[in-house]
Amino acid sequence: MEFNKPVPIVRIFDEQKAREFYVEYLEFIIDWKARLAANTPLYMQIYKDECVLHLSENHGDASPGATIRIPVSDLTLYHALLSDKQYRYANPGIISQPWGADEMSVADPFGNRLIFYQSKPS
Repeated sequence: MEFNKPVPIVRIFDEQKAREFYVEYLEFIIDWKARLAANTPLYMQIYKDECVLHLSENHGDASPGATIRIPVSDLTLYHALLSDKQYRYANPGIISQPWGADEMSVADPFGNRLIFYQSKPS
């Protein structure tokens, strides 16, 4: 028996705002989008390297206010990339945590929080 990486479902309310935040700001790539019919809620998959997220407008899929921890290999570099964009809704910093990780927390427009982190060598 083998477990694989989970794919979190993140609740969104507006495709344009989701695209601005996740694609333009965080630089995720849209893998696919689906709607059951015209004028129905959007469900889509985005990814950045090995990190895969599902974004859903469907009210039963997830609750806003989730927190997702995402490991990154070079948090300082990603922080610099985001800082250079001067995104008007976020200006995250890096916090060095006592448990041996550096973290950068960013809230999306829908009340969800993404914590990008890099563990410090022991």
